[in-house]
Amino acid sequence: MKKKRGRSSVIDIDKILNIKKKTKIIKVKKGKKSSKKETKKKKFSVVKRHLRRIGKKEGMSSVKTNYTEKTTKTSGKISSGLANFDKLVEGGFEKNSANVVVGASGSGKTIFATHFLVDGMKKGEPALYITFEEKKEQFYKNMKQFGWDLEEYEKKKLFSFLEYTPGKVKTMLEEGGGAIETTILRQHTSRIVIDSITSFALLFDNELEKREAALTLFNMISSWNCTSVLTLEEDPMISKEFTTAKTIEFESDSITLLYYLLQKGERKRYLEVLKMRGVKHSRKVYEFEITPSGIKVLSKNLKKIEGL
Repeated sequence: MKKKRGRSSVIDIDKILNIKKKTKIIKVKKGKKSSKKETKKKKFSVVKRHLRRIGKKEGMSSVKTNYTEKTTKTSGKISSGLANFDKLVEGGFEKNSANVVVGASGSGKTIFATHFLVDGMKKGEPALYITFEEKKEQFYKNMKQFGWDLEEYEKKKLFSFLEYTPGKVKTMLEEGGGAIETTILRQHTSRIVIDSITSFALLFDNELEKREAALTLFNMISSWNCTSVLTLEEDPMISKEFTTAKTIEFESDSITLLYYLLQKGERKRYLEVLKMRGVKHSRKVYEFEITPSGIKVLSKNLKKIEGL
């Protein structure tokens, strides 16, 4: 009987090296000082062995690798546009980070994400909104009720609206940027929103492909020196493992959950920061309201919430 051959795949080491705390520390013997080139080779060797173990576990017959120098992230804080939320996360999102906002329909994800963009545009920072579902005219109309004139920002070349299909984003990853990258470089974009990535995650058949795509997407955004907010339409109350795209949350730098609960015949909204890498964030749940000027996070945390 012929031995069944495993499937082959290509894994990009750049994406693995860009993940914090995923590689082993290289120990140097006392009395011997390694050059940067030698250290890089050692680091590459460790990651290559690690990837081969991953490939063996996934049933791959071979794992091809490539390596280029890692791009260093610039440290700093980027405001979410919500003062009370920023207080919960030591001043805002990390610069060049990828941040996922999870919530059911009507929970306030798009409003939260637009706050983030408008805050940047007020400071003269160009912003890009990528959507798979929203129509431009309707989106502009919806946001104008909160006092955000996106058409005016667009005239000032501070705002770009791109309606994309999930398939086009997949092609963008394969091509290494495409039209989105062209827009970002032309406009010098610093803030990006992708609303939402739910349907994008469904394009991939297995967890390995989803994880690879998420790594590519987040590293691509980081290489553009952009801070991003990505929305995911799932009800956090059903499962905190987010079965539709759990690999996307795993690779993200932060996860914020928006709850939309029915309590005594009335819907109420709550917010929780589930994770934020490198930040001592609040672990409590806060109520928030959608007002004529957008989201208002109430400063008092709630110890007991009906339904949570």
